[in-house]
Amino acid sequence: MKRVYMDNAATTSLNKEVFDEMMPYLTEIYGNPSSLHTFGQEAHKAVSNARQQVAKAINAADYEREIIFTGCGTESDNMVIKGIAERYAKKGKHIITSAVEHHAVLYTCQYLEKTGYEVTYLPVDEFGQVTAEQVREAIRPDTILVTIMFGNNEVGTIMPIKEIGAVCREKGVFFHTDAVQAIGHVKVDVQDMNIDMLSISAHKFHGPKGVGALYVRKGIVIPSLLVGGAQERNKRAGTENVAGIVGLGKAIELACADIEKTSERMIAMRDRLIAGIESTIPEIKLNGHRTERLPGNVNFSIKYIEGESILLMLDLNGIAASSGSACTSGALDPSHVLLEMGLPHEIAHGSVRLTLGDDTTDADVDYVLEVLPRIVEKLRRMSPLWHG
Repeated sequence: MKRVYMDNAATTSLNKEVFDEMMPYLTEIYGNPSSLHTFGQEAHKAVSNARQQVAKAINAADYEREIIFTGCGTESDNMVIKGIAERYAKKGKHIITSAVEHHAVLYTCQYLEKTGYEVTYLPVDEFGQVTAEQVREAIRPDTILVTIMFGNNEVGTIMPIKEIGAVCREKGVFFHTDAVQAIGHVKVDVQDMNIDMLSISAHKFHGPKGVGALYVRKGIVIPSLLVGGAQERNKRAGTENVAGIVGLGKAIELACADIEKTSERMIAMRDRLIAGIESTIPEIKLNGHRTERLPGNVNFSIKYIEGESILLMLDLNGIAASSGSACTSGALDPSHVLLEMGLPHEIAHGSVRLTLGDDTTDADVDYVLEVLPRIVEKLRRMSPLWHG
């Protein structure tokens, strides 16, 4: 049976070049980067090189001061939101975000609400977007942070980041974006896009799991989320995951080396998959913006059947997909993103997300287009809701 992996928004395969780059730091070069001897300095040099690779990929101005390595994208989000809240509480206790953020952002904001902060959750349109004008209208004298994701992890919609950043810069409010789904797939320029802080996770662009990064523009002061040691210039205590950091650096370098060409190939496959599904399966809805969309994201609501049933049958046919965020796959409730976009519960429950990666081939797309319509037809024949 053919095996097709279409859940790259959840995680990606580890690039062979990345693995080879990491191996020496798991075996031979095992020193602690904080140690002064040669063993430690070899590791320190590797971490510094990875920091430069990350800075170059996002056009950060000062790699030594602006790039902080973390354990994952979730930690990066927590570090920014909690850190800004703590450091700038005297200025104000108001934060702005969108209603469709990843739970790493939403739950952190909800945590702060319990400690006396006020959060404005901006509603989105039918495509899952907020506008810069919404942000402008929501900013108050006591607003200290705007955090809006770059690209949505479930429906793939890309937000108007540059315009939102410009409003925040004009109003003197810090702007953070969770770019976990965007880095390595679309071009990101923190200077051109007016981004103050940005979260990264290596395993979303064919790097290793368990390592992330955070960009913090020089001049912005945030306390460490973890205290104990002086690592990462006192911004993140704990011995560095050297092999993981090396892998992140190599992965982001490879992913961004020819990003326009890679994105073009991915968009072509994505759009062919969308067109094929729309032409063979009736009574469906494409979720997210049709063009302002992450290159590898396809998300449909298929009416009159449960998304979970579709996923199980896809898996029986060797196809890995999801119904939304891997972080909430065990939840019984439908996607909060789809509900915020105005979909009723029964349609939101029928959502399927297919996400492509560097390993995806045209043959994989062909196989999905062969199998998915048959699965939908079979499930609908069993559904009391399907009118035929």
